[in-house]
Amino acid sequence: KSREASPASQAASPTARFGSPLLLPSLSVLNSCRRLKLAQTSRPIIDSTVHQKKKESSEASQPASTRHRRRLSPSMAAPAPEECLDVLTAAGDKTGVSKPRSEVHRDGDYHRAVHVWIYCESTGELLLQHRADCKDSWPGQWDISSAGHISAGDSSLSSARRELQEELGIKLPVDAFELIFVFLQECVINNGTYTNNEYNDVYLVTTLTPIPLEAFTLQESEVSAVRYMHRDEYKSCLAAESGEYVPYDVNGQYGQLFSIIEERYKDNTESRSLTLQKQISRYAPIHLEPELTTLSEGDKEALGYILKASMVIDEIFYEQVWNSNTMLRDWLRAHADSSSLDSLKWAYYSINKSPWSCLDENKAFLSTADSAVKLLTDATKPISGWKGLEYRAAFPLDKPRGANFYPADMNKMEFDLWKSGLTDKEQKDATGFFTVIKRPDALLTTSVVESDGPNQTNTSDDLFIVPYSKEYKASLEKATELLIKASDCSDCPSLKNLLRTKANAFLSNDYYESDIAWMELDSNIDVTIGPYETYEDGLFSYKATFEAFVGVRDDVATSQVKLFGDQLEDLEKNLPLDNIYKSDNVSAAPIRVMNLLYNSGDVKGPQTIAFNLPNDERIVNERGTSMVMLKNISEAK
Repeated sequence: KSREASPASQAASPTARFGSPLLLPSLSVLNSCRRLKLAQTSRPIIDSTVHQKKKESSEASQPASTRHRRRLSPSMAAPAPEECLDVLTAAGDKTGVSKPRSEVHRDGDYHRAVHVWIYCESTGELLLQHRADCKDSWPGQWDISSAGHISAGDSSLSSARRELQEELGIKLPVDAFELIFVFLQECVINNGTYTNNEYNDVYLVTTLTPIPLEAFTLQESEVSAVRYMHRDEYKSCLAAESGEYVPYDVNGQYGQLFSIIEERYKDNTESRSLTLQKQISRYAPIHLEPELTTLSEGDKEALGYILKASMVIDEIFYEQVWNSNTMLRDWLRAHADSSSLDSLKWAYYSINKSPWSCLDENKAFLSTADSAVKLLTDATKPISGWKGLEYRAAFPLDKPRGANFYPADMNKMEFDLWKSGLTDKEQKDATGFFTVIKRPDALLTTSVVESDGPNQTNTSDDLFIVPYSKEYKASLEKATELLIKASDCSDCPSLKNLLRTKANAFLSNDYYESDIAWMELDSNIDVTIGPYETYEDGLFSYKATFEAFVGVRDDVATSQVKLFGDQLEDLEKNLPLDNIYKSDNVSAAPIRVMNLLYNSGDVKGPQTIAFNLPNDERIVNERGTSMVMLKNISEAK
């Protein structure tokens, strides 16, 4: 575990503290902390032995709602092979070297670990675990809900999930874990024999009500008991440096845990409402009503199917932004009438299509406290009378740079190291527009096998490539069916060709032919639909988001802008510049002007007035690009 010393180490020195020297508190302060603790734990207490029959009998005699402190005796299980850790630089980057845990702490190598806090929002309490008396570091002290090292090759999020299940018997999905900050812990304990230079990813799991303590299955070699304690009481005891608790400097980096929770649950409804009103007022709603008189009856019928396909595209984009985005959207929409604040939340979310504000450098305007509630009936062992674990679907305060194209805890270095071991074709797919990168569910598919070394393990917790045609299969099949119907209805040959080739591309994941068809479109209905822009991929700008623009072509405006394109070479020659700055060979991209009827997908926040496509370098080199201008949007702006 992340705080565990090597077998040769001694008990923790009283002069050790995370980040600063530990000062022993006065007796009066200690007594105050003990009073707080006793007041907290004055509920019924059950002592359990490791004998299964006695434990089952004790648990069966308690009502499900009882919240008590549960204690187990440590077992004498055979020691497992020593885990290996990835060695980091002082800046936190992987070096490509892994070493056994005892050597990492002996040599003072930088490495990574996870801290997982369970917070109950209805009571304001944090779950604490009591470290087993057999532990070599901080034995018998109250500590984080769950914590542990990130083993070599493992990811942060999978480690957090695994530690919570191993130590407490709680199995939670990815969306329960909110990464709130990274804490660098640098200290030397155990009389100088144990150096801990550790980057800790601190996660918060938010439940609506306390988990019944009898629902936990404790790992006896690690945890002897668990209890809930109000966050203010716990913070006070840490500040007073009570010896009953593993020390954390609440005035330093770790104070973020308390400040984030305190800010999140302030009673500031009026202030939040005013802020959201100001943010919404920066946008002006307009009504789109282009003329459809130029459309044939067949094209009008086709238009209906095209609009329905565009709505399907919208669903895909919500999914691409963030892994729980669709669930949050549905939750906010369902609760929009609950209060004026909830109505404002939904209104501003609808503009941004996420909980991050486009006009405020993607600053979050919601928090996990505003998020959807999910119920899990099998997260713990069953308890009579308890319906299950209710938690808030978490999302990070900082917009994920990789959106939902990559695992939430993957960084550039991990991707580059993984990519370097791929074939040329696989590398092309990994960096292509139309794939997502995933990793197996660590709790279900990670296998651990012994390597050549006696104390080293490898895992199959690796990255892999999934094409869009498979990742969004259900939605794309629906969109394909609608586009084929639209193609059958239309009496315009170039529009029929575009719709059919785009439908084929959705299923084949090859968009080359459909992009050519888009450039050759000559129709009264102008359609742009599919994955194009890569702005949401903040890690690499590799992955394309789905979008749709549907409108009616304006022939007069198109001919007007064509005039400038035809004269572009003369305009270039007559620029008031020296000739060395002028190009000898210029050509204008074809420009189509339309009046927008409907858009969807990646059209959040401020609206565009034009776009230039395609982005496929093969087509750009062969044919150049085309531009579409949105006349009614430009005029509205």
